[in-house]
Amino acid sequence: MPERSESESRKLLRRLRDSLAEAGAGQERLDKITHIIADSMQTEVCSIYLFRDEDTLELCATEGLKKESVHVTRMRMGEGLVGRVAKTALPINTGNAPAEKGFRYMPETGEEIYSSFLGVPIQRVGERLGVLVVQSKEARQFSDDEVYALEVVAMVVAEMTELGAFVGEGAALSALHQQPVMVRGTTGQEGAAEGRVWLHEPRVVVTNPVGDDPAKELERLHAAVDELRLSVDAMVTTVDNNDAEQVQVLEAYRMFANSRGWIRRMEEDIELGLSAEAAVEKEQSAARARLETVPDPYLRDRLHDLDDLSNRLLRILTGQGRDTGAEMPDDPILVARNIGPAELLDYGRKLRGIVLEEGSVGSHAAIVARALAIPLVIHADRITTEALNGDPILVDGDQGVVHLRPEDPVATAFRDKMAMQAEAQKRYAGLRELPATGTCGTTVSLYMNAGLMADLPSLAGSGAEGVGLFRTELQFLVRNRVPKRGELAATYARVMDAANGKRVVFRTLDIGSDKVLPYMKRLDEPNPAMGWRAIRVGLDKPGVMRMQLQALIRAAAGRPLSVMFPFVAQVEEYSQAREMLLDEIERERAMGHILPADVEIGAMLETPSLAFAPRRFFEMCDFVSIGGNDLKQFFFAADRENERVRRRYDTLNASFLSFIEMIVERCAETKTPVSFCGEDAGRPIEALCLAAMGVSCLSMRPASIGPVKHLIRRVSLKELRDVIDNARAEGVQSVRPDVNDWLARQDI
Repeated sequence: MPERSESESRKLLRRLRDSLAEAGAGQERLDKITHIIADSMQTEVCSIYLFRDEDTLELCATEGLKKESVHVTRMRMGEGLVGRVAKTALPINTGNAPAEKGFRYMPETGEEIYSSFLGVPIQRVGERLGVLVVQSKEARQFSDDEVYALEVVAMVVAEMTELGAFVGEGAALSALHQQPVMVRGTTGQEGAAEGRVWLHEPRVVVTNPVGDDPAKELERLHAAVDELRLSVDAMVTTVDNNDAEQVQVLEAYRMFANSRGWIRRMEEDIELGLSAEAAVEKEQSAARARLETVPDPYLRDRLHDLDDLSNRLLRILTGQGRDTGAEMPDDPILVARNIGPAELLDYGRKLRGIVLEEGSVGSHAAIVARALAIPLVIHADRITTEALNGDPILVDGDQGVVHLRPEDPVATAFRDKMAMQAEAQKRYAGLRELPATGTCGTTVSLYMNAGLMADLPSLAGSGAEGVGLFRTELQFLVRNRVPKRGELAATYARVMDAANGKRVVFRTLDIGSDKVLPYMKRLDEPNPAMGWRAIRVGLDKPGVMRMQLQALIRAAAGRPLSVMFPFVAQVEEYSQAREMLLDEIERERAMGHILPADVEIGAMLETPSLAFAPRRFFEMCDFVSIGGNDLKQFFFAADRENERVRRRYDTLNASFLSFIEMIVERCAETKTPVSFCGEDAGRPIEALCLAAMGVSCLSMRPASIGPVKHLIRRVSLKELRDVIDNARAEGVQSVRPDVNDWLARQDI
């Protein structure tokens, strides 16, 4: 890059910094900046467009276009050349703008006399703030050096926008991180919570985007990179070499930390006038922009690695670690891009709610959130770039909606909703000791789901008759090694102790799909939900399953034991697993160990194939539990992680209820107890209909037991069954409208 270009760029950035250091209103500063940039780059026009909302750009300052168009000219994301730059986060450089695809003529600006156009995004670490444009009458393309220099300038403008240098009147000049924001995500765990933001990874604030001494900034960058490399090398040496996946991730870290291309780009940014921190953040922003356009999962993961590495480098340069000195609020709502189960358990029940940009409904974080009964919203786009520590926040896990810095009417309505829920829970507490018996005399057993020792205190308070599903995988997920048999036996014994004689159904290790152990090699499967998981893993790798079964037998120590095998698709899988358990009981007997007083062996029916299994399967089972979450997604061929399809299919679909009816009838033929476990078991109307179809046992999260019991006790399940049968006879797709009409006529 020519020396003249470097010095001119540094000179321009110093002029911008000095201008911004002067007192003045936001609009005045923007006007000065556009004048300085146009003067320095020798163009007739410089314009700054900022977002007034997430889809609309507004012309906020210009040198060269008509002044009356400022705050008047607006365009949608993707509209015109400016909108294209904003949407793609890529520069547009053309010598003939009117001939460019998508060009939009805005007569109020007077830009028709300018032929050349260069637009670059104003962005900061995944947050798109606007577009910086220069134009000239001369029909020419700007050089690569000029494009690069303008990108560096845009970086400084982004940092100053972030720091509030351009606050003024109007939506486009409103202060960042102060306006109310609503984010629509996906429900990970139901419930509602109000609190204050606690960022798992606090934002790094770059207060000095312009560097005075390139040599000094380069020295700072190289020293920080050396420290980063040492820390990555140390991580590589401490990881277990048998943990191939973790080794692969750290080797990717090491590759990026030693990447000459990455470091060279940051060095060039510094030569053009950026500080070391700003140079790192500029390249991080570019990586984030590429991340959004890469469809390949492997490449997306590698860009995530680069993003994480950039954060580490920024913390070294700025000294801003995770511990910023801020105190966690009394009512923390955790906000993060993603989080592992062990880290989440470290926070424990201190959290009121959790909001994640990533995650899945079956992820480790979701499992822990359900176990802790903490409302969780996932897929909350850009929440980590928008939220600041201490911001007021409302989490509606029922609707999958987050309100950040809510306006008073929204907060009031939300608090009213929470108050109504709290009042309802008080009413439900009075039903704790009463059975879930309908007015027709039919009684339904209500059990709770659990996965942690912390869940067990809810057993007595919720009115649950026992634990219908204890997820044993959590004890495996929160460790970085396979737990020992003695550790598991002690844990399972404490669970039984806490249950105080009530039935606990232990589901054997359900891993695979989106539940991958930290020390387990991740398989590259095109559809992991239908791949090598649960009982398939246990039968193919029997060592861990046998060890877990031994731990369960020893934990029982003379007490009844209930064991359930997950994701059984055909009778032989269940038969092999059952024989494995019986073999371990005989082995324990031979060793003189105390055996369980009684053993129940059951299966989770989560695949449609198992409903059509031979009669001998149902005869072999001591009980069957319908795993509603997986069964529904396979029945409807609708991935429950896919928002486009999962909401299209209703549990009260006539076909699905008929399928449930068939399963109940097959179990009745062999007098095999059948239960339903899943999210729908805890939704009162769905639970009511499942009970009406003959499911005599439902297992759900503890907070749902009260609402479900309340509704069952107010209606006749036999009358409801007639309503469902009549609706099915009429050929409806879903019985929900008929059920809702019938409930509306009841005196409840």
